[in-house]
Amino acid sequence: MSRDFLLDGSATAPATMLLAHGAGAGMESSSLSAMAEAIASAGLLVARFEFGYMAARRTMEGRKPPPRAETLIAEYRSAVAELAATTPLIIGGKSMGGRVASMVADELFDAGKIAGLVCLGYPFHPPGRSEQLRTAHLELLRTPALICQGTRDPFGTREDVAAYRLSRGVEFLWLEDGDHDLRPRKSVSGFSTADHLKTMAAAVRAFADRLVR
Repeated sequence: MSRDFLLDGSATAPATMLLAHGAGAGMESSSLSAMAEAIASAGLLVARFEFGYMAARRTMEGRKPPPRAETLIAEYRSAVAELAATTPLIIGGKSMGGRVASMVADELFDAGKIAGLVCLGYPFHPPGRSEQLRTAHLELLRTPALICQGTRDPFGTREDVAAYRLSRGVEFLWLEDGDHDLRPRKSVSGFSTADHLKTMAAAVRAFADRLVR
């Protein structure tokens, strides 16, 4: 299938980042748009894409539930091939998009097609069901990875994640009081959403620089 990409940033950037959306909102959602724009402002080229089920919602009536993450792996692999990035490529996404990227990362990394992985709000477990972990493949992950997570994310708080067995190659950026969209309560944390997006973008840029230098 031929897909459209939304691009932010300069084609002369030192690396390209491919981002997939979360389960319930597409590539033009306000949260993913803000994240992509922040990363682009930090100096990377960002390409967003949609999985087929989400693109179909634009032309079909009703809202079918998202498919299982495992069934989207082939689509992510195809998006990497169709993007044909001309600079080192980092894959990732928001929530489910990052989860799918993490499931295909080692295959692409071993083939020399990507340099790393970035997950923005990883869904470690469904909210309220901390026993249903989505971490088995992260225990042996070989791809260099950065997970940017809010400390009060209902899909995995800092306290939750501290107990997980994860690959030593997984780095974390914890954003104080951030939710699943990395948004803090300013009255509680003293930080604004803009503050956290800037911090996230700077961390992603520093991570990319270490991978491609």
